[in-house]
Amino acid sequence: MSISNPDIIIIGSGPAGTAAAILCALNGLRVVIIEEKEFPRDRPGETLHPGIEPLLQQLGVTEEFGKAGFLRHEGIWVQWEGKRHFVPFGSDESGQWLGFQAWRADFDSILLNRAILLGVDVRQPCRALRPIVTHNRVSGAVTSDGELQSSFLIDATGRRQWLAQKLNMKINTYSPRLIARFGYATGTCPVRDASPAIVAHNHGWIWTARVRPNVYQWTQLSFDNVALKSGWIPEEFQGLKPMGKLKGADVTWRAISQPGGPGYFLVGDAAAVLDPASSHGVLKAIMSGMMAAHSIAQIMNTGQKEDNIILGYCKWIHNWFEHDVEKLKQLYTLLPSFRGF
Repeated sequence: MSISNPDIIIIGSGPAGTAAAILCALNGLRVVIIEEKEFPRDRPGETLHPGIEPLLQQLGVTEEFGKAGFLRHEGIWVQWEGKRHFVPFGSDESGQWLGFQAWRADFDSILLNRAILLGVDVRQPCRALRPIVTHNRVSGAVTSDGELQSSFLIDATGRRQWLAQKLNMKINTYSPRLIARFGYATGTCPVRDASPAIVAHNHGWIWTARVRPNVYQWTQLSFDNVALKSGWIPEEFQGLKPMGKLKGADVTWRAISQPGGPGYFLVGDAAAVLDPASSHGVLKAIMSGMMAAHSIAQIMNTGQKEDNIILGYCKWIHNWFEHDVEKLKQLYTLLPSFRGF
């Protein structure tokens, strides 16, 4: 379905962008997604907290999620200070809460297919070249497929922070440069089959998890940013076969001063970035996408004042980010190698 006059343009089709697209479409808005890359693609941090389930229900993908066969687990093994111990997610009268090990390619496809079923126009591969700004308001985007005008643009480009870079927005940094390195390995590692683990070491931490049958993923962060040798894998994965190339992601703590403004909203990592130890990156991405969509629907469908809605969104993003920064600092001060940011 091709839409020539969208209400909303969304740049990026990760969880934040597709969640925003789904909720906008459910509110009767015409949506175009611009995505420059083909799927599937690898991303670190595939562990999802049980708190994602109410969001999946709102997005209408609970059934598809259940059919995907994602691995489930009751909690996480943690060795931060002292002995290793198990941290369960919790329980209620219905029983134990279970997290998900969602294979990211399948997760992205579930959300994108839901958006397409709702009439969202997905243009992929298609590059966003530059935003259109009219009278100090973002009013669309020039893409490799042509020019599109819209009432609002949502930047869901993740750590690229496309719109902030294009408009020279102020980006506040809260840490030195941090690189999360990650990779995959195949084989068997029974000690890691039931639940993921995060283990602190002299210079940072390592996360390990089984993400598919006979496929394991690791993420490592060192405060000294020492590069890893090609083929490196964690000690507990010794004997497994590395799968693909070692990759890295810039997870320097940073936040855009104005994540919402005239004609635009920034969601997920496009608004604020923290390293994976914050533990809920995907959950936060989806929630911010849904919040941006809800904000736009309030403006376009109910006539609420745009300035007030945007101010509320910016405060919500900033408060959440600042809370997580403080929590991470408290967590890292427990490590002897941490010298403060």
